[in-house]
Amino acid sequence: MLQMRGRYLLLFLGVQLVVMALLYREGYRKRVAYFLGIFCKGGTWTMPDGFPNASLPGDVYANLSLIARPPLPPEELPYCPEVSPFLGGPIRVTLPLGLTLEAVLRRNPYVTKGGRYHPPDCDATHKTAVIIPHRNREQHLKYLLYYLHPFLQRQQLSYGIYIIHQTESYTFNRAKLLNVGFKEAMKDEDWDCIFFHDVDLIPEDDRNIYTCDQFPKHVAVAMDKFGYKLPYKTYFGGVSALSPEQYMKMNGFPNNYWGWGGEDDDIAVRVALSGMVISRPSIQYGRYRMIKHGHDKGNEQNPKRFNLLAKTRRTWKQDGMNTLEYQLLSKELHPLYTNITVFIGTEKGMQHTT
Repeated sequence: MLQMRGRYLLLFLGVQLVVMALLYREGYRKRVAYFLGIFCKGGTWTMPDGFPNASLPGDVYANLSLIARPPLPPEELPYCPEVSPFLGGPIRVTLPLGLTLEAVLRRNPYVTKGGRYHPPDCDATHKTAVIIPHRNREQHLKYLLYYLHPFLQRQQLSYGIYIIHQTESYTFNRAKLLNVGFKEAMKDEDWDCIFFHDVDLIPEDDRNIYTCDQFPKHVAVAMDKFGYKLPYKTYFGGVSALSPEQYMKMNGFPNNYWGWGGEDDDIAVRVALSGMVISRPSIQYGRYRMIKHGHDKGNEQNPKRFNLLAKTRRTWKQDGMNTLEYQLLSKELHPLYTNITVFIGTEKGMQHTT
């Protein structure tokens, strides 16, 4: 009997030690990183190979506390590793009640004005701009920014987030707003990769790397809305990524899809017509949660979408970046993003209608 109790006591003590070690590990890593910075002052500072990942399961902010600015001038920073040591894999997505942009900003201290970020501890090898079309989706935007900023920082990217806001209440045109976003973002910097991102989709795995591939990449391959599987083979909706060269090769996106639906399929056709194929991440990594919402006023289903799609083969070279027209109303550098407000006209043209 005494022997049995002794075994239970040892088992209990063993469990306690494991729990204490797990709780202690993140603090230990920060202290190690701090002392490495001190002893490597004036030299090259890197995280040691095989350093264990201290991410708490599913918490997108867990690893941000491990990012520290070493005591080195920017020109002496080492290049970021090919695989970031801060990746944690699956992300648990919840929608915090009462979330404010101020709270998001406090949790992302290295993000600078305009929603820009450069890794403080290494020189990024990839520069990604995220373009988000927007109108009357402020709550969705808060949730997306809450997750997207730490998600991208864990990947050690240099990035900027652009919100392209369509003014007035005319029919929404997602693809044309994305064209505007591309043109305005490229004025700021020679981005390597442009991500076109719906405001209501939150990534659920940080191994879904926000960099471009050899071909145009459709990224949102497993959305909860579709049971975490691709709805059909040529689907190109939600989140996609193209290099500037790929984007211009297909003449950007169409400008003539007013209202909901059709433009994603048109884009997929443009990829093929321009001699490229669609690239995708694995279905395990390309997972997204969609924030539920009703249809927006001014973004009703487009009744002309099937007729437009039937003409894409004839029209793609005459409708796109080479015919883009818009009025830039304002460009504001907010703490978490660059806000670009534009008037993109209506189906009748660039004139205001009553």
